[in-house]
Amino acid sequence: MFARASAVVFLPQCGQVRNMATLKDITIRLKAVKNIQKITKSMKMVAAAKYARAEKALKPARVYGTGALSLYEKADIKAPEDKNKHLLIGVSSDRGLCGAIHSSVAKAIKSEIAKLAGAGKEVMVVNIGDKLRGLLYRTHGNHILINCKEVGRKPPTFTDASVIATELLDSGYEFDQGTIIYNRFRSVISYKTDEKPLYSMDTVANSENMGVYDDIDADVLRNYQEFALVNIIYYGLKESATSEQSARMTAMDSASKNASEMIDKLTLTFNRTRQAVITKELIEIISGAAAL
Repeated sequence: MFARASAVVFLPQCGQVRNMATLKDITIRLKAVKNIQKITKSMKMVAAAKYARAEKALKPARVYGTGALSLYEKADIKAPEDKNKHLLIGVSSDRGLCGAIHSSVAKAIKSEIAKLAGAGKEVMVVNIGDKLRGLLYRTHGNHILINCKEVGRKPPTFTDASVIATELLDSGYEFDQGTIIYNRFRSVISYKTDEKPLYSMDTVANSENMGVYDDIDADVLRNYQEFALVNIIYYGLKESATSEQSARMTAMDSASKNASEMIDKLTLTFNRTRQAVITKELIEIISGAAAL
């Protein structure tokens, strides 16, 4: 009987094949990078013009915020520890390509939610800007109270802050203490994520030091609280808008420099590849002539 021959199994051998990029591939890549550099340079110029206007408008807007917060500081208003409802207002915008300007606010809000929720307090968030909603919706969607869109396309105005404050007051959520988190502008290349306190009308009315101010009835105090809320939101919008434009200008400048470095490398690779192709063709011509 014939012995059974062992079957030979051929297994497929897979591997990555790396070929040298052709001149056409390098040319296409070089053209694409040059087009991207044109876009980043244009965006840098636009951001620089918007930054100049935003910085000019920031100085008078800071008066609104400092004036609204002066009463809280002079009266030494503090929320009682037994109050459980806390409101967080995060200020960002709908536009990107500006570094970590939005993620820094989202990171601060997540940290505050974890700290307050760990202490057994109820936390709700008002998102100003669609970028902030995208960063918080997946992990903290149950804490979101209001989402405000169409922010950042135009310079923020006092009317925008009034609309946001009205939406918050009409939502029916009665908070005991709040915090607005925004990016405070420091210089062209620097900003800092900062926060300012917010208090409800009951917290301010029940403060011990409010007795120093005479003739403050409930209507006057309510009007002042609503006006102070609009002022603080407007202050946060202006600070964040200026920080965003400066961050975008810096980011586009870095992108333009990176594109220049990539263009230099691709140009060098293109020249070397072209020289190699020319040398190969000359060798083939000489070899063919010698064979004849």
